[in-house]
Amino acid sequence: MKLALPDMISNSYFPAMAAVELGFFANEGIDVTLELLSPADKAYSALADGEVDFVGAEAHAALSVFPEWRGLKLLCALAQGMYWFLVMRADIGAKRGDLTCARARRIAAAPFVELGLRRLLIDAGIDPVRDEVAIAPIPGSLGLKVNTGVIAAQALADGVVDGFWANGMGAEVAVRRGAGIVVLDVRRGDGPKSGFDYTFAALAATDRLIEKRRDIVASAKRAISAAHVALKQDVMLSAKIARKLFTDEQAKLITELVRRDLPFYDSSISEHSLACLNRFARDVGLLEGNPTLQDVVAAHY
Repeated sequence: MKLALPDMISNSYFPAMAAVELGFFANEGIDVTLELLSPADKAYSALADGEVDFVGAEAHAALSVFPEWRGLKLLCALAQGMYWFLVMRADIGAKRGDLTCARARRIAAAPFVELGLRRLLIDAGIDPVRDEVAIAPIPGSLGLKVNTGVIAAQALADGVVDGFWANGMGAEVAVRRGAGIVVLDVRRGDGPKSGFDYTFAALAATDRLIEKRRDIVASAKRAISAAHVALKQDVMLSAKIARKLFTDEQAKLITELVRRDLPFYDSSISEHSLACLNRFARDVGLLEGNPTLQDVVAAHY
């Protein structure tokens, strides 16, 4: 079976990678390989077409392929909270938590990832159109095999953009190179408080697969939960995985990034989380209705 991720050199989807590489899917009798498919809507399209069996990605992007959540279920969360960082060029002089630095700036963000930043700006009283915030993918970053966070960090260093909204790996690379500073990390209290609950990283599968193999829901969730537990018990396991999947520079950074994320490693999807996800999806035009937890989450299997 194949598990598609929209970014592989990342701490954002690391629990899914760990569940595969540490053998927790195998322990459940599921032979899973990882596949990079970027951006997230391409991964979900591959899921709909039967080209992959699972997707680990931002939950709301599924709605671009599965309208009103029809035909898909979220199996579990990979981690809690919206997990992208706003990083601005170091020489701009931006202050932590101050979104006004985005005015009249060019900010890189992947498709569907950018919806989180747009909503944060609006909630902070900044109109992306009126205030001339240009949010767009980096030229050349829309290939299926692109790790967007790392590309964003390089674009910032090269002066192609004034800032980016991307994963923790991209943020850490930019900061360590001296190219950028972190302005916003909503999971740790920056910006509008509502931002934490906009979306989260989730593991998803089609109703078609679930009907065919009802055991897959519990097995997949156990595999992710086991990865969470293993990383909390020994965070150095992340380095072992990264040496196989990442470049040397990013492999050296991953253990500290995973350590910071450990408090968010919880596979549950609550009524509150789904209600907030649905509200965000309606706000950004991806959803019309208000599906229930049973409609969206496969917990009842």
